[in-house]
Amino acid sequence: MLNLEHFHPQYLRDRTGKNISVMLPVQEREELEELLEDVHDSVILAQRQDEETISHQDLILELKQDGLI
Repeated sequence: MLNLEHFHPQYLRDRTGKNISVMLPVQEREELEELLEDVHDSVILAQRQDEETISHQDLILELKQDGLI
């Protein structure tokens, strides 16, 4: 579960005080990026769960036939 207290954002404001940008320490940004990649992977997996599967051997054969390996 994401704990927002773990992140320490710093905001850049314009002259009126409106937030226009945010900065995170590099380590926190990398952790957030990894989390977003995991969420993206989960969405893709859910979207493809009903797709037909093929064996590893058939995949290798297809890739060879297509000249990809």
